[in-house]
Amino acid sequence: MDTILSNAHKENNLVDSGYFKKGCNPFAQTGRSKLQNERVSLNQQIIKEMRMRAGAENLLRATTNNKVREMAVLELTYVNSNLQLLMENLEGLNSSVEVYQNVEETSSLPLIPMGLKETKATDFSVPFKDFILEHYSEDGSNYEDTIADLMDLRQACRTPSRSDAGIDLLSSYFSQLSFVENRFFPPSRHMAIFFTWYDSFTGVPVCQQNIALEKASILFNTGALYTQIATRCNRQNQSGLESAIDAFQKAAGTLNHLKETFTHTPSYDMSPAMLNMLTRMMLAQAQECVFDKIALPGIKNEYFCLCRMAQEAAKVCDVYSLVYQSMIQTPVKDHVPFFWSAMAQVKTNHYRALAHYFVATALLDHELCPNDDEDKQEKALSQLYDSMPDGMSPLKILKSKDDRKHLGKAHLRKAILDHEEALRIHNLCRHVKKLDILQEILQAGHKRSLNKYSEFDSENDFVDFIEAPQIIAKTEQKAEMAEPSTSKVKLTDFFQKLGPLALFSAKQRWTAPRGVHITPQEGDLGFTLKGDAPVQIQSLDPLSPAAIEGVKEGDYIVSIQDTDCKWLGVSEVMKLLKSVGEEGVDIQIISLMENTVSSMPNKSATYCGGLPKTYSMICLAMDDDKIGKTRKVTKKLSFLSWGNKNKQKTASTISPPSGIAKTLPSKNRLSTAFRNTDSSLY
Repeated sequence: MDTILSNAHKENNLVDSGYFKKGCNPFAQTGRSKLQNERVSLNQQIIKEMRMRAGAENLLRATTNNKVREMAVLELTYVNSNLQLLMENLEGLNSSVEVYQNVEETSSLPLIPMGLKETKATDFSVPFKDFILEHYSEDGSNYEDTIADLMDLRQACRTPSRSDAGIDLLSSYFSQLSFVENRFFPPSRHMAIFFTWYDSFTGVPVCQQNIALEKASILFNTGALYTQIATRCNRQNQSGLESAIDAFQKAAGTLNHLKETFTHTPSYDMSPAMLNMLTRMMLAQAQECVFDKIALPGIKNEYFCLCRMAQEAAKVCDVYSLVYQSMIQTPVKDHVPFFWSAMAQVKTNHYRALAHYFVATALLDHELCPNDDEDKQEKALSQLYDSMPDGMSPLKILKSKDDRKHLGKAHLRKAILDHEEALRIHNLCRHVKKLDILQEILQAGHKRSLNKYSEFDSENDFVDFIEAPQIIAKTEQKAEMAEPSTSKVKLTDFFQKLGPLALFSAKQRWTAPRGVHITPQEGDLGFTLKGDAPVQIQSLDPLSPAAIEGVKEGDYIVSIQDTDCKWLGVSEVMKLLKSVGEEGVDIQIISLMENTVSSMPNKSATYCGGLPKTYSMICLAMDDDKIGKTRKVTKKLSFLSWGNKNKQKTASTISPPSGIAKTLPSKNRLSTAFRNTDSSLY
């Protein structure tokens, strides 16, 4: 259902501007939603076991009683076993690729998507309202609806739809985070907001007060969602393959942007080495889709077509080989699922086998005829190899039937061995063995090479045994990282009522608004105005009534007669000032202060077993009911209550001053928010 809007919101066209966003319904019992819900449960169990392990280790260090130490060691053994089982279950979730594939595909190799990072609900209400009162000198309760909208947008981002709408949802929240960072996160101190995200590979939680963790995690999920969109595409038609290529390239571009922009992320899944591997894997899968697109019309049994397809297959083999090499490097190999590395090996051997089979077929099935272009065939064959086998040249191979046969059979032997290696690796991983379509494709390729080899087999071939040379990789369309397109939704700063961001930001400091009554003398106010919104006072006459009342040159006018002027230009403000009579006008002004407070270095901590207890561990250890006893906060939304806004209003912990400026009336609240329109997408 769409969000129900009041007439006021419809008049403002906030729906068209993308102000209200929707997530997917986590109640929808689809395969993808079940996996994500299971991921949530595993993350909670992992953090519970890690707390128990930390407690047992602390007890072991603190006690000297042998009996207690034996019990602590036994507890540690039990907890470590549970953690190992939970990690294996989480690896199984990352290996469950079949639910992400297109249901119409029956003859394509499975692709690997990335799972979304999970997070805990975060309450912005009290910190933001207090900061609005303290920093902006406005009543924070007037922004309760806006803060609730931001929290609902964040909640919706936990269940994005597997479509462009889901990408727009994540992109909108990421853009809003830039506004929020400038509005509410000063460089001099930390806000009392903790962002908690779980590692998608290990389930280890990371808790920080740094909003950079939130932005990096949203970028990671954007890249992950692109991979899920790509694997969902129908690769049995041209448009589906092009969409898959585009989505994988955007996923690679997003992950590479994350690696270059957020260089000190504390989570394993967002480390530079892991992101480099993920980027390579997405480009490899895009290159695989390029191969499928070229082969989609059918591979003709024609010399030049077979040479071309051999080099395309060799290109896919090369990129998957690079992926596997990055997977076995430290520290990536300790966290990447074994299923992923096994799939990379299987596809490396499979496409290498295809390349050798295509070359063998070109040599064995096509002899050089008098009407053929000899130079063209010689050039095509010479471009397949870096170096020819000893005693052979491209022209000699083309003209000699025996040489073509010997070299062709050498390629077939290599194809058979590579497919046998692919089948061997396939049987080593229990998650790979579950993919029946993969086994069928590998067995079919192996059988095809064996049948081809048997057609040309003879007893004396062992005398002229040669080794098949390596095939040069070449492609007509190289998969490259693509910058993801920006959100098509026109974004509006949720907190634009606070004023233009260039001035009204967390980095700037100014005095509290002070009221001044100005009486014009013969139509002259005693000053002029300059600048864009908000306007600034200049050329102040020191003997004018305005100067006597306390107006200073360089002050900003924020309101006139209860009319907010923070977004008004010079002409509009002058019109308001000149419309007053001899009785004068009440205005409110602020003075910009020098920002002398030095920036505070970012302090962050990762909660994981064996580390000393930090504030992030304390935060994670606190239950929601304990937090409610220490301070009055808005009730946090659970993962399943994604569609219901909190009706309770949280009081600010700071009392508003009597001299605060009146703000614009708050907009009407929504009865429901972020409703799902298509639960089948999740």
